[in-house]
Amino acid sequence: MRALSVEESGPLGWGGDGPIRLRRAVSRGVTLIEVMIVVVIIGLISGGVAVAVLPRLKEAGIKTTQTSARELRRAAEQWRGMHASDQCPTIEVLRADKAIDTASKMTDAWDNPFKIICEDDETTVTSAGPDKKEGTADDIRIPETIVPSQK
Repeated sequence: MRALSVEESGPLGWGGDGPIRLRRAVSRGVTLIEVMIVVVIIGLISGGVAVAVLPRLKEAGIKTTQTSARELRRAAEQWRGMHASDQCPTIEVLRADKAIDTASKMTDAWDNPFKIICEDDETTVTSAGPDKKEGTADDIRIPETIVPSQK
């Protein structure tokens, strides 16, 4: 065996470039723990955003449905005024007679079809609401009327 000189052994008497390799290995990448910490932080941030956004999303769906129902009611009332019969138009009839635009929404924000109800001189447009069940407290009615609860 041949003895290493001071120039070959490097600082602290280690052979070759041992300490340099160790420093490179440590600074080369991130550890699994660091990656896991970043993933947990991202999860916490997205959870906080979801808690803040979900109630607003439901609110926006209700407002969009109310606006679409008002548009349908206005079109149904105009259609009834132009047609002397006592018929109540459906959304398909309104669309066929061009009382509403073909781009108009035929469903509410939860993809339930609107219902047009005609009684005497009053036209009402209803939606089952977010729970998708008719006759519940979250139903949307235009014009807004208080409906006795069903048992």
